[in-house]
This record gives sequence, C-alpha cells and structure tokens, in this order.
Amino acid sequence: MKHKMTEADIAAQIAQLVNMPDTDIDTADIPEAPIENWALAKRPGLYKPRKKPVTLRLDTDVVSWFKDHAQSGGYQTEINRVLRRYVHDNADRR
Repeated sequence: MKHKMTEADIAAQIAQLVNMPDTDIDTADIPEAPIENWALAKRPGLYKPRKKPVTLRLDTDVVSWFKDHAQSGGYQTEINRVLRRYVHDNADRR
C-alpha cells in the first residue's frame, strides 16, 4: 500500500526546500527547457483570485486612458493588473 502524503508532510517538504540553497537542489532529472518554449507561454487558468466589488471614483481622463489602452481583458482588468503590480513592487514598504 502506498503512503499518502498529508498536508503536514507536504508543508514540511516545502519548508525544507524554501530554506535550501538553489545549488543544493538536484535537478539532474529535469531537462532545461529551450528558450523557444517560453515564447508563447501563458499562465494556466488554475488560479482565479476572488474579486470584491468596490465603488471607486477615478478621474475621467484616467478612466479614458485605461479604456483606450486596455488589453483584451478590458479596462477594469487592466486597472487591477496595474494596481497588483504596484502592490507587489511596494510590498516591503511598511
């Protein structure tokens, strides 16, 4: 009978890997992916963050700019992407 890993086992392995220097991780059985493989790479749709509806007042010119420059996801998605990048870039500021 196979041993099924518990969440505690997985968490312990992850903690061990997080604290391990990259040079100590054996990746010999994982071939390096050629750079060409990444040209059309997309993030899988497995993770979809929960959304919270908000009312937000923005300057008209800001909204117009996002509507004119939004990628395929729409201007609200683009605003969210910009805000997420800002939060990520400034996460260590407290």
